[in-house]
Amino acid sequence: MKTNVLYYGDNLDILRRYIPDESVDLVYLDPPFNSNRDYNVIFKDESGRRSDAQLLAFEDTWHWGPRAEATYAYLTETARHQGRIPDTVSTIMAALRSAIGENQMMAYIVEMAVRLVELRRALRPTGSLYLHCDPTASHYLKVLLDSIFGPTNFASEVVWKRTTAHSSAKRFGPVHDVILYFRASEAAKWNPQTTSHSAKYMAAKYRNSDQRGIYRLSDITGAGVREGPSGAVWRGINVTAKGRHWMHTPDQLEQMEAAGLLYWPKRGEFPAYKRYLAATDGRPLQDVWEDIAPINSQAQERLGYPTQKPLSLLQRIICASSDVGDVILDPFCGCGTALVAAQKLDRKWVGIDITYLSIAIMRARLKDTFGLADAEVIGQPTEVEGARQLAQSPEGRYQFQWWALNLVDAQPVGGVQKKGADRGIDGRITFTNEDKKLESVLVSVKSGHVNSSMVRDLKGTLDREKAAMGIFVTLEEPTREMRLEATTAGIYRVWERDYPKIQIVSIRELLEEGRKPDLPPLVLPAYQRAERAREAGGEQLAFDHERDR
Repeated sequence: MKTNVLYYGDNLDILRRYIPDESVDLVYLDPPFNSNRDYNVIFKDESGRRSDAQLLAFEDTWHWGPRAEATYAYLTETARHQGRIPDTVSTIMAALRSAIGENQMMAYIVEMAVRLVELRRALRPTGSLYLHCDPTASHYLKVLLDSIFGPTNFASEVVWKRTTAHSSAKRFGPVHDVILYFRASEAAKWNPQTTSHSAKYMAAKYRNSDQRGIYRLSDITGAGVREGPSGAVWRGINVTAKGRHWMHTPDQLEQMEAAGLLYWPKRGEFPAYKRYLAATDGRPLQDVWEDIAPINSQAQERLGYPTQKPLSLLQRIICASSDVGDVILDPFCGCGTALVAAQKLDRKWVGIDITYLSIAIMRARLKDTFGLADAEVIGQPTEVEGARQLAQSPEGRYQFQWWALNLVDAQPVGGVQKKGADRGIDGRITFTNEDKKLESVLVSVKSGHVNSSMVRDLKGTLDREKAAMGIFVTLEEPTREMRLEATTAGIYRVWERDYPKIQIVSIRELLEEGRKPDLPPLVLPAYQRAERAREAGGEQLAFDHERDR
């Protein structure tokens, strides 16, 4: 299986085609779901609607329709799935449909179920899965995961405090996400994690000190009587008579005493163990995480992606359930935080996303953070016919636009949620002129029939927006009249050089000839730059662009 690779497309298809059985060590997924929807909308009966359950770019839209119905049939009918779906999953799916009906929530559960079965198949026996969700659907997902992994392989329900406060009418403010952690088997890898003690805890517990440093006292006896060494008389102390037992053997107690690790009180019979702060790694990590802040508007790692998670959150998960060299899979990878964390921790990774905008953001982030200039993308068009198929696919207009804009290093207009009327502008490239002023290059992308009037429209858009230049990207080859129309726009002079005011470039030229628009220097990056990876000491890492880390 290829690793350190991005896949563009539906993750269900990619999991089935490219991800072998027992090939992945850790799965992290943060599937989209809009928890802000009103519950009576989520559970509204939609059985009469003809829209499919669908995942569109940055829209958490799930509907019960023909696709959801077909997926449900696959999950519940042996004749369709041919034994690939456990009976427990079929039973749970039928029960949930009977209980909550045919609505957006059920469509979401159906689509998640078929993917989670594939992800379980891909996990090694030593692997783990972390599903990031919120309380809107976490209870359904946990029952579903119980049916796939088995209830005994449920490990933890982590509560992550993702915001400090949230106003909400007639309920307690929702401030947390849920992360469901399941193991493939009892053999799953586990590396215990610790966190720093709070100042309050330190003040309350570490109140003693000597020449060795600060320490707290802990018991060396436990409640209840036991036979053998645990109940032996040691140094004249009859621990059994007090209804207790030693937590260490007499030999171990002697070693602790010889090392000066026992504290003998002036009153009372039992000594205590000196637990020095310098010798501890911190507090064992619990299942409520309040120490990792969300991505706020001032965070250095913020990319402007609506569901971006903190890098430290993914690093904690990856460290806990994988080792160096392991394979990390994120089937809903969005802006790629899991991939960046995996790369930083010397793991291999596989990322999948259904929107080309996410693929473009991830490639830019990997390049900015690690110097990985050309992360391989499987599933993207490499020739004109593939580009045409992309343009003609469901939601193809936007996917084609985002893919074509990435070819010319342009940023989509309107950010990551652009939909609807674009006033003739699909993308924008910015650069700095001689006066240190930002200038714009407007990009128009066309996937259908084109003519000279469209070039003329772009000329008008440049005048209206007071833009320096324009780029017309077309799937179909431009006509002679179109190129003539472009030349009438004139030239733009900057940095003592002339540039065509409007440039026309075809998809064929971009893919087959490697042609790029002729642009001025000092062009700004299309996406917000990710922070460069740093060593533990704080120095920026130097990267060889030709080396696969």
